[in-house]
Amino acid sequence: MRALLAVALALMSPGLKAQEPVRLFAAGSLRAAMTELMQASGVPSTGTFGPSGLLRERIEKGEGADIFASADMGHPQKLAAAGRAGPVTLFTRNRLCALASPKAQATTENLLQKMLDPAVKLATSTPKADPSGDYAWQLFDKAGKLRPGATAALQGKALKLSGGPDSPPPPKGRSVYGYHIEQGNADLYLCYCTAALEAKSEVPSAQIVRIPEALAVGADYGLVVVQGARPGAERLAAYIVSAPGQAVLSKYGFASRE
Repeated sequence: MRALLAVALALMSPGLKAQEPVRLFAAGSLRAAMTELMQASGVPSTGTFGPSGLLRERIEKGEGADIFASADMGHPQKLAAAGRAGPVTLFTRNRLCALASPKAQATTENLLQKMLDPAVKLATSTPKADPSGDYAWQLFDKAGKLRPGATAALQGKALKLSGGPDSPPPPKGRSVYGYHIEQGNADLYLCYCTAALEAKSEVPSAQIVRIPEALAVGADYGLVVVQGARPGAERLAAYIVSAPGQAVLSKYGFASRE
């Protein structure tokens, strides 16, 4: 009986917390890379993926998370400024690309013209909820400096097909960008270059169009450990920024944080 009581007390002790998996909240664009990183790190962990802005709101409302990996620096910085997380680390980079259907006949040289064409369905993610949408709006601002009136025109016609609180998910196992291109819901979709690569693997007829330098927008990804994180969170975060972790991110098309 004493032995059973000792086991029960041990199970209720704080040491059990060390056995609980680290809870990683990460941008949807990181799903494949972070899934491999969690396995390679040796740290027991689980992943929750989605638009960074919506994930931040869930953490602010008290949902359990130990690490937050965002597709921008702003959302983790808000958590840090509120005392909800430690310092923000830039851990990788991405860029905006255009995923195009054959109908769009888009190239780097004619991309702005095609985006402004009323006959071309232009899609983005949802600004404020998803950094990908914020980056698209930054591109629209740059377009206005090249062509007067372009900013308002692009903002007015852009279809916010993903990344919002009410955005319908794609079929299981499908890229949201490739799915909408394939279904004809969009002719041009502004998304991360890494996401465009994944989408093209599902829809071979789609084209990845490089954004011209005058419109190019880069994305810095920020990482924070949330206050009160479970043991192992710091170890997983350290692995993500380590050389082996960076090699995994590079494998999925992300750029060096240096």
